[in-house]
Amino acid sequence: MNLVKWNHQPVVFDLFDEMERNFFSPFKEGGLVPATNIKENEKSFEIELAIPGMKKEDFKMNLENNVLSVSSEKSSEKKEEKENYTRKEFQYGSFCRSFTLPKSIETDNIKAVYENGILKIELPKKEEAKVSKEIQIA
Repeated sequence: MNLVKWNHQPVVFDLFDEMERNFFSPFKEGGLVPATNIKENEKSFEIELAIPGMKKEDFKMNLENNVLSVSSEKSSEKKEEKENYTRKEFQYGSFCRSFTLPKSIETDNIKAVYENGILKIELPKKEEAKVSKEIQIA
């Protein structure tokens, strides 16, 4: 006879647990870590951070020892009073992402634009990094 583990909870609870683990766990750990894409082309690298609901003034970017750090800290508070009950909701969120840049980046010409919930950072390459040549095999 084989023993089979039986789950007493219906499948719906498993779905909610999975949703909570995937969508809400970054908030439980004390901060949000934005999803990041990094692309490379001949002229530059481009970093895209998905950070909806913010304004460009909410971000802080710092470059120190070839490490680019992007951070934000935001809080909001909403208070509502009706008859015999009071509700006060507050929300805090912060993150910090750091990227070690290659030496081939022109650090003086880094540009950033925040648009439609995406922070795009362009990291132009130095001229010598763009040069390519064919090498003959002896």
